[in-house]
Amino acid sequence: MDAKEFSSCRKILNKTQKQIAQLLGTSIKAIHSYEQGWRAIPNHAERQILYLLAKKIGLHQKCWEKKSCPPDRRKQCPAFEFDAGEVCWFINGTICDCREQGNWKQKIAICRRCEAFEQLLKMFIEGEAL
Repeated sequence: MDAKEFSSCRKILNKTQKQIAQLLGTSIKAIHSYEQGWRAIPNHAERQILYLLAKKIGLHQKCWEKKSCPPDRRKQCPAFEFDAGEVCWFINGTICDCREQGNWKQKIAICRRCEAFEQLLKMFIEGEAL
């Protein structure tokens, strides 16, 4: 996530920099730095802001339905195991692109190309208001 996407997410969530700092458990100075591009957005902050955005827009479709995953792959995937297909991108170890994802950076890069993540991606890239 870059500075523009972070700022867009914050605005879609209708939060001030101070409010988003409180939600993310960080300082307002850190939020300023993220939005100015002076500091990289930490993985945990990116995950949390995306999760809040997903909850706000009310994602409902399960990833395995959207992607038509076969039953044997579903059974191996933690998103299916925990019935979290609407936030599959939040869970490490999912079976995306037919392989497990080792870390957040690998995973989110694949998620950004995935039709299950498409609605959320569109929201923060285009900065659509709710």
